[in-house]
Amino acid sequence: MAKQAVLVTTVHRGVFFGYANGDMQKDSITLKDARNCVYWSADVKGFLGLAANGPTSSCKIGPKVPSLKLLGITAVVKVTPEATGKWEKSPWSL
Repeated sequence: MAKQAVLVTTVHRGVFFGYANGDMQKDSITLKDARNCVYWSADVKGFLGLAANGPTSSCKIGPKVPSLKLLGITAVVKVTPEATGKWEKSPWSL
């Protein structure tokens, strides 16, 4: 299966972006090139806005790690190509 850009939420209210290879288990998923969203602004319009449109310059997106296994999954959402490009830019105010 080709890698798919996804947004994952967890029971601990974590919000993560990365690429899944279809390896989701009952309550876990491993993401490649994963990042977390530390903060999103109101203009994003919620976590689904992060998947539909991507983060804005007001958001706080953490650095990329090669691989991340997430536990306690509450949602896995496909990310649009437009949003994927914005996630890859990793906006974070310095």
